[in-house]
Amino acid sequence: MERNVMDLDTHAWRLQVWIAFGLALSLTTVGVLYLPVDVWVKGYLGVGLYFTVSSCFTLAKTLRDQHEKEKILTRITEAKTERMLREYGEEAA
Repeated sequence: MERNVMDLDTHAWRLQVWIAFGLALSLTTVGVLYLPVDVWVKGYLGVGLYFTVSSCFTLAKTLRDQHEKEKILTRITEAKTERMLREYGEEAA
C-alpha cells in the first residue's frame, strides 16, 4: 500500500507523545496516592483515572478507524468517478 510521506509522524514526535503520556499518568497517580484522604477515596479516584485513560484509548482508536474507513470510501468513490469519466471520454471520441 502506498503511504504519503506527509502522513508519517517523526520519531521525536512519537517519543514526546509517549513521554507526556507517561508523565501525566504517573504524576496523577502519585498525586492521588499522596492525597490526605481515606484509602477508599484514593481507590475511587485511581479507578476513575484509569477508566478515563482506557476510555481515551478506545475513543482514539474508534475515531482513527472511522477516519480510515472514510479515506478508503473516498478513494473508492474517486476511482469509480475516474472510470466513469474515462469511459464517457472514450464513448465521446
